[in-house]
Amino acid sequence: MPINDWFRQRESRKYTVSTGTAADGLPDGVWRKCPDCGKTLYQGEVAKALSVCPHCGYHFELIARDRIEALVDEGSFGETDAGVGSVDPLRFAAAKPYSESLEKARATTGLSEAAVTGRAAIGGQAVAVGALDFRFIGASMGSAVGEKITRVFELALAERRGVVLVIASGGARMQEGMLSLMQMAKTAAAAERLARAGLPYVAVLVDPTYGGVTASFTALADVTFAEPGAHVGFAGPRLVEQTIRRSLPKGFQTAESLVDHGMVDEVVARGDLRDRVSTVLGYLMPPVAGGDA
Repeated sequence: MPINDWFRQRESRKYTVSTGTAADGLPDGVWRKCPDCGKTLYQGEVAKALSVCPHCGYHFELIARDRIEALVDEGSFGETDAGVGSVDPLRFAAAKPYSESLEKARATTGLSEAAVTGRAAIGGQAVAVGALDFRFIGASMGSAVGEKITRVFELALAERRGVVLVIASGGARMQEGMLSLMQMAKTAAAAERLARAGLPYVAVLVDPTYGGVTASFTALADVTFAEPGAHVGFAGPRLVEQTIRRSLPKGFQTAESLVDHGMVDEVVARGDLRDRVSTVLGYLMPPVAGGDA
């Protein structure tokens, strides 16, 4: 699905309130409809299941902070670089000025930027962690996102931590032009420095992950997990079809198909991610100096 369609779909998404709820005194927003199986779900039960449909296993979107809290040990997350945010260096304007888009995204999400980063523990193991929030201009990577992701790798390198990133994005942030594209090289170089130090980097890809984010630090992880049904790629399916002038196979660019082609190591349900990431970190983290080999 093209990235523009993702925006339109999310803007039109609403909770579904079943008939009779007004008489029961239930407020709007307590029911939602699963877009996969079509069943109407009680929002409280969905939240308890980490926003996964209990009938078909469809994974609803999560905001960045909720993704981090679902992944790390309880109470272990401490945010870093919370005040880092983009400016409008090019004074870019299309349908509306970029500065207005930034203001709206900050007001809507309560975030300074699309990336939330910090220190945490997973299975008792110290990590530098980050997550991208698709609500903030499609989690596109501008200068601030690139800086925050780079700082995650630098923090891990300085404190001998593993890196775990939960990634969703529409790609590079075109409103920042070349400054945005430079973040691909910047984040990739930071990931390479971590690898040379022998510290692990685990990426968790969620729906959707596209563009320059996929083509930079995302592709350099030691282990790559993905949530069920996540769409991952560089160019969207429509552009690929127009380029090669062929119909694409069913399931193209889904996480499940990318396991078969070697881009994703394993598709892991949201409820199993913490244990799976913890196990991988246990294997890959180097021994503490002076400890057992």
